[in-house]
Amino acid sequence: MPIKATILDAKQMERALIRMAHEIVEDAKGIENLALVGLHRQGVPLANRLADCIAQFEGTRPPVGSVDITLYRDDLALLQDHPKVRGTNILFPVRGKHIVLVDDVLFTGRSTRAAIDAVNDIGRADIIRLAVLIDREHHEVPIRADFVGKDVPTSRHELIRVHLTDFDGYDAVTIEEKE
Repeated sequence: MPIKATILDAKQMERALIRMAHEIVEDAKGIENLALVGLHRQGVPLANRLADCIAQFEGTRPPVGSVDITLYRDDLALLQDHPKVRGTNILFPVRGKHIVLVDDVLFTGRSTRAAIDAVNDIGRADIIRLAVLIDREHHEVPIRADFVGKDVPTSRHELIRVHLTDFDGYDAVTIEEKE
């Protein structure tokens, strides 16, 4: 698919994550009960980057976990016969925590709803917030992001692609036309 525009380059992505990290700590009133949980796949490295940013200015890195929403999806019956399950890895108590779910793109909100259900099955957090690198609107459920790297109004005929060094060898966010 041809790239229509680059929304964020590596430097802009880094600045957005640093800003979001500051906003997260301010919202949590410090890092004492803060924990980040990345949604597989792209949300996990983004959660780790946010935790690294927080560690740089707070001196302590909040715990980071990962959540697999595959079995919580409302369209599970429409997926292939054997969906790939990556597993949830939350090695800290959820109870009493200020949990920030981290994902790359907020589109319909259905992934976030599934992640909230998955976290609630582990324990009852005091607060669950949402941090996304890109909010592209078109929400289908009443979900909104608390921390946003960039709002990008899009049409449904466009695709937002987040490229991360962890998977692609470089950092960028592009918008492409669906074929």
